[in-house]
Amino acid sequence: MTTEPAPVYDPADEVWRLITAVLMVRKEEFPALAASFGLNPGAMHALLQLDPDEPQSMSSLAGAWKCDASNVTWLVDRLEEHGLAERRAHPGDRRIRTVGLTRKGAKIRSQVEARLYEAPENLRALSARDLDTMAKILRKIVPDDRPRS
Repeated sequence: MTTEPAPVYDPADEVWRLITAVLMVRKEEFPALAASFGLNPGAMHALLQLDPDEPQSMSSLAGAWKCDASNVTWLVDRLEEHGLAERRAHPGDRRIRTVGLTRKGAKIRSQVEARLYEAPENLRALSARDLDTMAKILRKIVPDDRPRS
């Protein structure tokens, strides 16, 4: 009878497992957060992906969101129903429709982000030194092109 060797402890795998566990807890909170703004999770995700300063074409959104154009239409319809986004003619080519956030959409997007990025109590309970250390370490693995609020 052969026995498999005991798994070798890999600290990087352990840290990644813990980060993933934290993300999964946040993912489970996403539907309730969306509902608190009267949105479904897909529409809230779309809201967060729209650039508040630059309308984007429907086709570019389909590419960025990795979905079919009909899904983009459905999501934009939901945002329009809530007054959060609007379709506009492209300034350089009126055949192209772009999607931009309304003032209300930009305001709600900011509110969603504030709630989404609000630290949970068990993180707030850590010492300032521990939090500073965690932030320094995480900055080393976050891609440089990601926003750091």
